[in-house]
Amino acid sequence: MTIADAPPLVAAAADAAVRWHPGGSFRLDQTMFPLMRGNADPSFAAHASGYWMAFTAPAGPVTLRLSCGGLGPDSFVDAQAWGPGASDAVAGVPRLLGADDDWSAFDDPTFHATLPRRVTEARRRNLAVRLPSTGRVVDSLVPTILEQKVTTLEARRGYRYFMYRYGTPAPGKAPAGLLVPPTARQWLAIPSWEWHKAGVGPQRSATVMRALQSAVALERLAGLDSVQAGARLQTIPGIGVWTAAEVVQRTHGCPDSISVGDYHLASYVGYALTGQKTDDAGMIELLEPWRGQRQRLVRMLYLSGFRKPTFGPRMTVQDHRHH
Repeated sequence: MTIADAPPLVAAAADAAVRWHPGGSFRLDQTMFPLMRGNADPSFAAHASGYWMAFTAPAGPVTLRLSCGGLGPDSFVDAQAWGPGASDAVAGVPRLLGADDDWSAFDDPTFHATLPRRVTEARRRNLAVRLPSTGRVVDSLVPTILEQKVTTLEARRGYRYFMYRYGTPAPGKAPAGLLVPPTARQWLAIPSWEWHKAGVGPQRSATVMRALQSAVALERLAGLDSVQAGARLQTIPGIGVWTAAEVVQRTHGCPDSISVGDYHLASYVGYALTGQKTDDAGMIELLEPWRGQRQRLVRMLYLSGFRKPTFGPRMTVQDHRHH
């Protein structure tokens, strides 16, 4: 059992536990939000008792519970884990919660003075946010591939189908219904007709299968920096700039990767910064002055509460499951 600075009764109930001190104000909800595939993600559960998540660590499946305490500089996060991967999970808690996420360049007065007022105001109100780093490439890559060129609703519906069909119950003390996502081997064993039932077309399913043939090599990308990891991902046919950016944002807490090719992002950034719609090229040009911190800036735009105009056509949800 791994116990470090944790309340004895809480720690004793888990296979491993740790208390992490972020060294300042910390918002668990804002930090965890990018990792969840919607509010109905079966591998996450938000309760009054904290955030629960299930995944496969190097030593095996694990249930991880995270809860915050304290205020300001005295804040802390208690982590308890159950299952074969418990020790791995608690060892990775600081990185998961953004211990390596350094905002000093973004908050430097010279750089800060160049930021749009909407961004500086959002940062002032959200000093406790961190960019998380899971280090789990397969768990981030597969649902991201499912989101390629389809609506979020369609992608998440397909992901939930696979989770309920092939996910496994979270180990130990876990909320009812919490599931561990399929491992690479389990994804590779899914037959073609199940992809069809989930509404996932052959292009996306083939990309998943192709990528996971090298699952061990994929997980090694967590040890590279985000630029190198993103470049390596893009050597796999079917994985482009958008997919790689979406992955390293989650696995590496990348402060700069922009999801070029996203159906909504370019126009959102354009409206937020200029009041006018723009395309990917225009978005890249607008964000160029803040290269190195562009993902932080986009995160602050979202946290500012800004919403772009909603007129215009919506992307149609496609459902080929009954064809």
